[in-house]
Amino acid sequence: MTTLLQRWRSRWGRGTAPAAAALDDARWIVADVESGGLDPRRDPLLAIAAVGVHFARVQGERGGRRPCIVLGDRFELLLRPSGAPSASPDKANILVHGIGIGAQRAGLDPAEALQAWESYIGRSPLVGFHSAFDRTLIERAGRDALGRAPDNPWLDLEHLAAVLHREPRQRSLDDWLAQHGITCLARHQASADALATAQLLLKLWPALRQRCDGRFSTVLDLAAGHRFLPLRH
Repeated sequence: MTTLLQRWRSRWGRGTAPAAAALDDARWIVADVESGGLDPRRDPLLAIAAVGVHFARVQGERGGRRPCIVLGDRFELLLRPSGAPSASPDKANILVHGIGIGAQRAGLDPAEALQAWESYIGRSPLVGFHSAFDRTLIERAGRDALGRAPDNPWLDLEHLAAVLHREPRQRSLDDWLAQHGITCLARHQASADALATAQLLLKLWPALRQRCDGRFSTVLDLAAGHRFLPLRH
C-alpha cells in the first residue's frame, strides 16, 4: 500500500496547498465515496475513489476546451474506520457496497488515507453526484484525522443535469445514466460510480457549452440555477 501511495504522490502529488493557491481548472476530479451508513455527519467513511477529467484547448473556438477522462489519473483507497469496531455492523449497508468487516479492518489508517487524498487532488475542483454527501463525509473525516479539511470547491452534477434538462424533479444517478446510455459496471462501488459520473459530465458538456464558457466557476454558477426551477415533487 505504501508503494501505491508513493506512486500517486510522485505523479499527482502537489502537497498540501495553501488556501490562497489558484484553482487548477485544467483538471477536475470526479469523486465518489462509500460509507458505513446514510448519515454523513455520523457514519464512517469507508472508501474514496476518483478519476481525473483533463481539459484540452479546442482550436478555432474562442475559449473552447474539451474534457477527457484520463484513466491513468485515478485514485482509490479503503479506510479503516476510526474508533472501536461496531458490535452490530450494518449488514444491509455492507450488501450495498460490498466492503465487509474484514476489508474495513484491513483499510488504511484514516490520517494516511486523507493525506494521500489531499496530495492527489491538489488544487483541482471536485465533482460528485449529490456531492453534499461525499463532501460532508470527506471533510468530517479530514477534520477528525488531520484537524483540517481541503477547501476545494465542489460541483453537484445532479444540480447541473437538472438545469440543463429543465428538470424540476430530483432524479437519481441511475435515472441520468439510463437517459444518456451510460452503463455503470458496478453500482455502489466507489470507483465504478466515479467513472460513470465522469462519463455523465462528458455527456452533459455539449449542452453546458451552449450556456457558459466551461470554466469551473461559471459551471458552478450555472448549476446554482437549480434553485430557481419549479418546486420538486
